[in-house]
Amino acid sequence: MEFKQLVEVAEKWCSSVPFDLIFAEEDDERRLDFYAEPGISFYVLCPDNMTGGTENFHVWSESEDCLPFLQLAQDYISSCGKKTLLEVLDKVFTSFRPLLGLPDIDDETFEQYHAGMEEEPEPDHQQMGVSQQ
Repeated sequence: MEFKQLVEVAEKWCSSVPFDLIFAEEDDERRLDFYAEPGISFYVLCPDNMTGGTENFHVWSESEDCLPFLQLAQDYISSCGKKTLLEVLDKVFTSFRPLLGLPDIDDETFEQYHAGMEEEPEPDHQQMGVSQQ
C-alpha cells in the first residue's frame, strides 16, 4: 500500500479515537507517530515491500510508561497472517484503554448491548389464528 493511503487510513482512525496523528514520514522509514493526552505516544513502522524495508507492521513507544501496554499489539502483529494498519491501530487502542481512562472493552460492549435493549420498542404480537392479509 502506498504511504499516502496509509496516512489517510491513520487520519480516518484518529477521527474516532482520542489519538492524533502528529507525524508521518516516508523518507528514511515509513513511520506514523500518534499522541493522546495524558502523554500517551506510540509510533507504527509500516511495511515497505518495494524497497526491502520491514515486512510487517511494528509498534513501539519511546515512553517507558507506554511500552508495557503495547505488548498486546506486538503479540497480535507477530501472530500468523498479514495485518492491516487499521487492525493494528485498533489493537493498540484496545491496549491503551486503561491509560486513557476508558472502561475495559468488554464492559463497554456489555453496557452498550443493554442500553440498546432498553431503547428498542416491544414487538407487536399477533393474535394466534388471525390472518393479517
